[in-house]
Amino acid sequence: MPSITLSGVTATTPDGRALFSNLDLSFDGGRTGLVGRNGVGKTTLFEIIAGRLPPQAGTVSKTGTLGVLRQTVQVAPAATVADLMGVTSALDVLRRAEEGRATADELASADWALEARIASALRRIGLDAEPSTLLSALSGGQRTRAALCALILAEPDFMLLDEPTNNLDREGRASVIELLVTWRASAIVVSHDRELLETMDAIVEMTSLGVTRYGGNWTHYRERKALALAAARHDLDDAERRVAEVSRTAQATVERKARKDGAGQRKRAKGDMPRILAGARQNRAEATSGDNARLSERRRTQALEDAKAARQRIEILQPLSMAVPSTGLPAGRTVLHLDAVSAGYRTDRAIIDGLSFTLTGPERVAITGPNGSGKTTLLALIAGTLEPRSGSVQVNTDFAMLDQEVSLLDPSLSIRDNFLSLNPGADENACRAALARFMFRADAALQMVSTLSGGQTLRAGLACVLGGTRPPPLLILDEPTNHLDIDSIEAVEAGLRAYDGALLMVSHDEPFLAAIGITRRLALPVQRET
Repeated sequence: MPSITLSGVTATTPDGRALFSNLDLSFDGGRTGLVGRNGVGKTTLFEIIAGRLPPQAGTVSKTGTLGVLRQTVQVAPAATVADLMGVTSALDVLRRAEEGRATADELASADWALEARIASALRRIGLDAEPSTLLSALSGGQRTRAALCALILAEPDFMLLDEPTNNLDREGRASVIELLVTWRASAIVVSHDRELLETMDAIVEMTSLGVTRYGGNWTHYRERKALALAAARHDLDDAERRVAEVSRTAQATVERKARKDGAGQRKRAKGDMPRILAGARQNRAEATSGDNARLSERRRTQALEDAKAARQRIEILQPLSMAVPSTGLPAGRTVLHLDAVSAGYRTDRAIIDGLSFTLTGPERVAITGPNGSGKTTLLALIAGTLEPRSGSVQVNTDFAMLDQEVSLLDPSLSIRDNFLSLNPGADENACRAALARFMFRADAALQMVSTLSGGQTLRAGLACVLGGTRPPPLLILDEPTNHLDIDSIEAVEAGLRAYDGALLMVSHDEPFLAAIGITRRLALPVQRET
């Protein structure tokens, strides 16, 4: 059976920070989801398994073939779908054969079923393209689908996928999920897509404490994590009780010895005890006192270590949470109104045509539609970075928009300085408290935005927008979960549930939309060419 085995594998970041050490892990069948918080080393482990990054120590052994899908599909200017699939030469042979120009050797080695297999792979992943289609003409999500088609065609023993549903619309996500459900070989999937993870046979979680394998899908993993969290809290309570008990026992022993020593001193002062006997008793008492003190200290040290270990487990197991101040938005206030709006980037085609829409009070609206339907264009209209060709756009309140690049943050400034710039009335204490709620504690708040990962940047943007004393009454988000790990997604969910303003959001993440209580959907159709 094909397998991948890691033995004693160690890796660190370029600045020397340990990611994982002496890692033993094996994959020998089925579909495995690889999860963990951003920065814990998932991408590094992915590249080590893929063979692009050597481990600093340990070995990786693989049997069988491996097909790899990375988050970003690199595109050469003239590259085609056929090039990505690696079938350009084979298709050329078929063309020459049709024209009667193929050699005898070419005819003998020709893959006569290739075109049918390519068409089947394209249908399976729902990609409307031809082998000759230029990759540069496809969207990021379509290129991801084309790369998946290449894997389907290659039929590797192991598919190694890094965030395969990022940047895909609902149809694309459904195609990937269906592919994995029906995939007969093995797969290792790095993902934060909970719908996708529900199809897994096992979940491997990476944390700062190591790697743990959980049999079953995402729901089973969460149930096991909840049990582990309850056990860790029980262990912490037990350790803290032992610390208190050891402290009380030690104090009682000290007080009892003090009383006994006082009585002995008084007896010696009266001369009731021979000097030799008194000295011997005092020596024994001092020795016993020293033994008791050392025993108490050992017990106290062990209880403190157990408590520390339990706290570390709780910090890793416990879902992250956020608190958000009130916006004060009245229920009946109209915050946004679009009247018969048309817009686009080409004179001969409108991406949005005659759209009317009103957002009132703290409504929560999801903008949905396939890729190319104008979701990002609509956000640009609302934000004022794109003028409508016709109709009007009225935004009647302060708002904040977090696009996929979180461009409201200045990359040359620290998170702290961005917060103070966007919240000019906040003092240092309020700034640090707000950033801590969004998991930027102490020196983490001083990181330059340009050095942050995509997920950290979005979290920093949310901290700067929602962490002030009065968040804006309207918050607009564009695919907010694309670069977040699952714990951060759940933290954002908690923060947005606490946010009492109006929400307008583009997202294809159905569990996320359900968790934040979306009340209405605005479905945009694709405008066809005229």
